[in-house]
Amino acid sequence: MVRMKKYRSYRGEVGSVASNLLARDFHAERPKQKWVTDVPEFSLFGSKLYLSPVLDLYNGEIISYAISERANYHQVDEMLDKAFSRLPDGGGLILHLEQGWQY
Repeated sequence: MVRMKKYRSYRGEVGSVASNLLARDFHAERPKQKWVTDVPEFSLFGSKLYLSPVLDLYNGEIISYAISERANYHQVDEMLDKAFSRLPDGGGLILHLEQGWQY
């Protein structure tokens, strides 16, 4: 009898963990001060879709987003390019993310 090995995600350390500058303070004093992002998975009509939005914590505005059938770096790169194109030079923006593998 051949036993299948259980899948185990990598438990080692990959890269470094970024500082938590937001420190659970989800209030922004002005627009383009604090943005947050993540890549949630949705099931829609039997298919999986991945949404990659950037949300401004000042007013809840969606700054940019990308939707894909696969969660991958290209999707996040496209979303960030669109978001950063709306950002003035300088400005001191904090972009908070869950540090998932896409980032």
